[in-house]
Amino acid sequence: QVQLVESGGGLVQPGGSLRLSCAASGSIAYIYGMGWYRQAPGKQRELVAVAATGGSTNYAGSVKGRFTISRDNAKNTVYLQMNSLKPEDTAVYYCNADLRLVLSSRQGYWGQGTQVTVSS
Repeated sequence: QVQLVESGGGLVQPGGSLRLSCAASGSIAYIYGMGWYRQAPGKQRELVAVAATGGSTNYAGSVKGRFTISRDNAKNTVYLQMNSLKPEDTAVYYCNADLRLVLSSRQGYWGQGTQVTVSS
């Protein structure tokens, strides 16, 4: 069993900042990568940022220069620092983990999602 617990969502004004956290727990053998996706009403879920355990990161073009993803591998936790937030960033943000459980094979898991609303 894997559980991804997210926190940090909420309401913020345009230009403000939020920091999302996601901690993975369970009988985890290895985490290959963790990341963040988002889904706005009426739109498909899209990648925001991902971070491989080896240190590489990737960002959606719409968030480059504003968002920063980071990992604490010892705590099985991923963070998303969101600065200069815009109304178009409003969405449900989902944590994703690419991992292998003990006695199992590599696959992806999703968190429950946390609402981020950017509005004045």
